[in-house]
Amino acid sequence: MILIIIMNKVIAIQGAEGSNHHKVARDFYGSSIQLKECMSFDFLVSSLLDGSADLGVMALENTIAGSIIPNYALIDQHNLHITNEGYLNIHHHLMALKGQGINDIKEVWSHPMALLQCKEFFKNYPHVKLVEDVDTAEVAKRISKENLFGIAAIAPKIAADIFDLNIIEDEIQTIKDNSTRFVIVQTDQPVDDTDQLNKASLKFQLNHKRGSLAAILNVLSDCKLSLTKIQSLPVIQTPWKYSFFVDVTFDSYKDYEKAKAIIEIMAEEFKILGTYKNGRP
Repeated sequence: MILIIIMNKVIAIQGAEGSNHHKVARDFYGSSIQLKECMSFDFLVSSLLDGSADLGVMALENTIAGSIIPNYALIDQHNLHITNEGYLNIHHHLMALKGQGINDIKEVWSHPMALLQCKEFFKNYPHVKLVEDVDTAEVAKRISKENLFGIAAIAPKIAADIFDLNIIEDEIQTIKDNSTRFVIVQTDQPVDDTDQLNKASLKFQLNHKRGSLAAILNVLSDCKLSLTKIQSLPVIQTPWKYSFFVDVTFDSYKDYEKAKAIIEIMAEEFKILGTYKNGRP
């Protein structure tokens, strides 16, 4: 990721200081940032809408868990703009107060997804009880603040550094190749240099007739756009009708503009969620 310098901006993250969202915010904007911790994505969006935060960091998909579908709906419903994206390799570490080993740990608290992704590791330690909690880093913070012996957290390494915890075991996730895509969102329409833009997130609805989706996909292909993702979501209060969310990459902004103009005519509803620089490594 390219470091972006921002002044006097508040960045809302889902989770606590030391979370993966915090790491992404630091990777984009440096360590001297003003954070607003949000324990849910709904609260994060509310922070953007009420002006208490300027930018938000939202996870959008994971290579194991797939798409975080509610976040697509939040971005769409509240007319947020995706301005950037980044990819983070997810590493789960077991951490606790110093002076303890795995045999001293009675319970491990963490987010349900982190517990699930580390389930195989704990089969070797049947004495450890796994307890679901709201956030990985928030648990690490609580262990440190409340001096909780016998309790461990599964969290990113950044949490151990911030809260002065000992890492009992590194990389305990079952599947080592685990990556999450994060996007930066804001309420204002960004003004970008089109020369730097080569990816877009789009939403459209189509008539329920044979070949309508295939026709749109042919437009993307004919205009030299590469489809990197397609996701359907039901249209609320319209049973059996769907909106399609797609990500496309392109080499020429003119090709992208041509495709936009055609799709706008063909689709019942068309919306640009964001145009930004491809962050895929």
